[in-house]
Amino acid sequence: MGADQFDKPKHQGTFFNWYFFVFYVSAVISNTAIVYVEDNVSWTWGFGLTVVCNLIGLVIFLLGSRFYRHVKPQGSPFVDLARVFVAALRKGRFLNRAALKTEGDNRADGLIAKPWRLCTVQQVEDLKTLIRIFPLWCTSIFLATPIGIQSSLTVLQALTMDRHLGPHFKIPAGSIFVIAFISTAISLTLIDRILCPLWKKLTNHSPTPLQRIGLGQILNALSMAVSALVESRRLRIAHAHHLQNQPAGPITPMLALWLFPQLALVGIGEAFHFPGQVSLYYQEFPTSLRSTSTAMISLLIAIAFYLSTAVIDLIRRTTKWLPDDLNNGRLDNVYWLLTVLGMLNFFGYLVCARMYKYKYTDEGHGTSNGSDQ
Repeated sequence: MGADQFDKPKHQGTFFNWYFFVFYVSAVISNTAIVYVEDNVSWTWGFGLTVVCNLIGLVIFLLGSRFYRHVKPQGSPFVDLARVFVAALRKGRFLNRAALKTEGDNRADGLIAKPWRLCTVQQVEDLKTLIRIFPLWCTSIFLATPIGIQSSLTVLQALTMDRHLGPHFKIPAGSIFVIAFISTAISLTLIDRILCPLWKKLTNHSPTPLQRIGLGQILNALSMAVSALVESRRLRIAHAHHLQNQPAGPITPMLALWLFPQLALVGIGEAFHFPGQVSLYYQEFPTSLRSTSTAMISLLIAIAFYLSTAVIDLIRRTTKWLPDDLNNGRLDNVYWLLTVLGMLNFFGYLVCARMYKYKYTDEGHGTSNGSDQ
């Protein structure tokens, strides 16, 4: 709905930047301030504060309703897509044949008489756009899967490390991933206010969604490599102090601050690829599927986190890298595996991106080949 208030893809991309900025800042607040209230005051106050925040947001939203541009959908877009498939099957399977007129397809006034036998050229092109973008969307699933794995394993690492900041404060292991949220929020601001204007000044055009996703892919793989290096160091220290097979989960004499670089990198990567993906889907999806386009990012994150659980379970079943005692395992090998898979996914993404042809350029008109963007 927010992006519907703007006409140009450039302005819509800016909106998505700030949408994600507010989203990640809110995530930082909820994972720190609200959790602190629940732990140190009461759960009643914690839930009460979230209710108040929701009510304030609702009031602000309703106060602006008379200024909004309202876009009303015309029928179900999924029915139109299904009609293209059915019409193509009836006329020889090729999608373009769904728009081929045959006897009896039109009424005397020229309107379509049998919508399940004849479709408009626009309906056919809409379906072809979704088919072209599907490989890119699949690579994003395998981009988000390592993030889901890292978010779980980083907590386990933090539990085995020295989490003290000064003599009186100890970082909660469950809140360690907040560093990634903070990194994303800061990076989004820098990207929107410094990097994008500088990029446009140097190249005469803003960074495209595909370029932003590609940068995010690289940073994500780099984060996994840094995670592997940090874990290798933690294991060496643990073995040097003979902490294997000890009861009560001994703490490795290594500060949890060593986990910050990998979390900062994955946060910077998210600042590039998540807004880039939403901007791409919103820009390229058919107009009738705009609401579906912005939901695609949530769908791929959900699939990725389910996959991350399956991958962890598979690793535990087939290797000895993830025992209950991390000091006896090889968590660093898991991260190296994710690094290799991330780079393979990136090369697959490059192939898909070079073959992809934009429906609209960054300025909102014309077409452009993905390899040029």
